[in-house]
Amino acid sequence: MSWLSRVRNGIPFLPKRQTAETLWHKCGKCGTMVFLKEWEDNLRVCPRCEFHDRIGPKLRFEYVFDDGKHELLPMPEVREDPLKFRDTKRYTDRLKDARSKTGERDALQNARGRISGQEAIVAVQDFAFMGGSMGTAVGAAFVAGARAAIKAKLPYIIFTASGGARMQEAVLSLMQLPRTTVAIAELREAGLPYIVVLTDPTTGGVTASYAMLGDIQIAEPGALIGFAGQRVIEQTIREKLPEGFQRAEYLLEHGMVDMVVPRQQLKDMLAALIGYTMPEKKAA
Repeated sequence: MSWLSRVRNGIPFLPKRQTAETLWHKCGKCGTMVFLKEWEDNLRVCPRCEFHDRIGPKLRFEYVFDDGKHELLPMPEVREDPLKFRDTKRYTDRLKDARSKTGERDALQNARGRISGQEAIVAVQDFAFMGGSMGTAVGAAFVAGARAAIKAKLPYIIFTASGGARMQEAVLSLMQLPRTTVAIAELREAGLPYIVVLTDPTTGGVTASYAMLGDIQIAEPGALIGFAGQRVIEQTIREKLPEGFQRAEYLLEHGMVDMVVPRQQLKDMLAALIGYTMPEKKAA
């Protein structure tokens, strides 16, 4: 063996699977290359600029519940593609693609677990599933989660992330606005708290319904929150909108949300709010 071969063989090359893509993460806001483990340990928040990356139900449940332990609530059965909708693709094919990509049945998942020792039912919308769009399955899952909370006498917490109503279900999607509003009224009649955590993005019909009806409204830093898009509003009113319009901090300044809480502090904040709103549960 030549000296060159000996030197080459002695270099501790990384395995092929440990490429730049698996060792580093490029921040979607500031463009900084962050060591992947540092980014993951920071709950997928950039340690340089505090940009909060979008996350789905699996990670959200892991972050919010004690030791990540939780019990998933079953998804209610709904009729799929009731309108036999087709645009450039069949709606059924879009559902198959989304399920293959995310491993989820639809865009909202409920789970029951403990947050700093206090039980709660938590719903999470997945923006990766057809933009977190609200159809009959999302509406049914929301109602099921709220009623499970009522039955167990637990708070209902939701992390919203959605582009709005699901166009493939037309008026059936829009019917989920009053349907979810009724479920929230049932929670209030039962004397149970409904806490909303607005994440990036929360827009459209979801903002026009259950996303803005919480007893307590929390937002993650930098989250886009609104009904219509900024460009549409500017074209309608023919004015330039202020800097940061529809971002969480702007909404806090103008009284639309109660607080903006970084992801690393959310679990403690939710635990404190459960204690404040359900003292008898805490005492038990």
